[in-house]
Amino acid sequence: MKYCSRCLYPENAKPTIIIDEEDGICSGCKYHESRMKLEINWEEREKILENILSEAKKMAQERGNYYDCIIPVSGGKDSHFQVYILKERYGINPLLVTFNHIYNSEAGMRNLENLIEKSGCDLIRFTANPHSARKISRFMLETVGDLTWHYHAGIMTVPFRIAIEKNIPLIVWGEHGFAELTGIVSLEDFVEFTKWKRREHDMRGFEPHDVVKKSDGKITMKDLCPYIYPTDEEIERVGVRGIYLSNFFYWDAKRHAELMIEKWDFSPVTYKRDRTFNLYAKIEDHANDVHDYLKFLKFGYGRATDDASMEIRHGRMTKEEGIKMVKRYDPVEPSSLQTYLDFLGITKDEFYRIIDPMRDENIWRKNNGTWYRKDTIANYVRTDAIEAARVKQAGDRTFSEKNRNLYYNDRLPPLKKGDDRVDVRKLQFRIL
Repeated sequence: MKYCSRCLYPENAKPTIIIDEEDGICSGCKYHESRMKLEINWEEREKILENILSEAKKMAQERGNYYDCIIPVSGGKDSHFQVYILKERYGINPLLVTFNHIYNSEAGMRNLENLIEKSGCDLIRFTANPHSARKISRFMLETVGDLTWHYHAGIMTVPFRIAIEKNIPLIVWGEHGFAELTGIVSLEDFVEFTKWKRREHDMRGFEPHDVVKKSDGKITMKDLCPYIYPTDEEIERVGVRGIYLSNFFYWDAKRHAELMIEKWDFSPVTYKRDRTFNLYAKIEDHANDVHDYLKFLKFGYGRATDDASMEIRHGRMTKEEGIKMVKRYDPVEPSSLQTYLDFLGITKDEFYRIIDPMRDENIWRKNNGTWYRKDTIANYVRTDAIEAARVKQAGDRTFSEKNRNLYYNDRLPPLKKGDDRVDVRKLQFRIL
């Protein structure tokens, strides 16, 4: 297995990552590097955004609309940042839209409530019935090894349906996540939301009618009605477009988290997590840990690889420090797995029987009934290419005292907040 010379990603990382044949650096690292090496005028890009938002406000007034745009939110640090920037810097009045994950954590609900309180914005929260979510989740687990299809499909569909219903043409997203991870687009493209990206990446290639057909009618359109995307005619009539703020700002999730902790009381968790050292990202629901574990079981890497690679790219962590995090966290079975299996109504043995055939044979091998990885990033050997690819180390170190509340460190654990919702890990789902 080839690995990036700079970060920790393997060549089988999803979605598609490309490792340069000459320098061994992956497309995700090159995308990150382009933010600094290309002649990007961020002030000019902010002016472009300002013009887009001014036009949205003008259009809202002409249409007699109280809302200037829609912001899809989960309640996480990026949601806080998106709303904060648009409200405080540009005077925008957004309508916030969220799709209930069903598997909500106490920390996630605390931060969603905090976002509404601090922003003073209206929120529409769509909750699909848990019986349908359960059926869809099990079907997707058995079909593609994914348990979060319903809420990824939901947040990529419901904001557009509300945009049509309320005649709001602009939807503002945060980062283009796949670009940040694997560099599948260029900053020069100013890429916007596309129906193709929604289907192929967020929905695993399945529209609702595909699910009905593939499930042999066990899942019906009644179960899937929240995920029906507006027609092209409806989109064109309202003029709906979706933009990404990461095209207009230098995107650093850590910096956003720090700002939102200071300005709007966003709260990371303060307990040790099973599958990553990061305390401020992906804390909205319990499914994230299991979803990430599925990635490890299929492709041999997980959330710690994602988080450590981003820290390496920002110069806050060395490759060697990142490998220690990957060895410590990536293989761990999450303690929330049983909670999810109870919700789904299957045993742990059934879970592994479903997933085992989906393991990437390029990385996994079975011997005497036990699965093991044929290769891992921990086997890497220092080469001239790896030394040449190293990022200049920043003064801001991941596990410094300054960052103790952002990254878990046994030697310097985070300070408790005095709120059980973020201080105490509870494995029960919060459906509402």
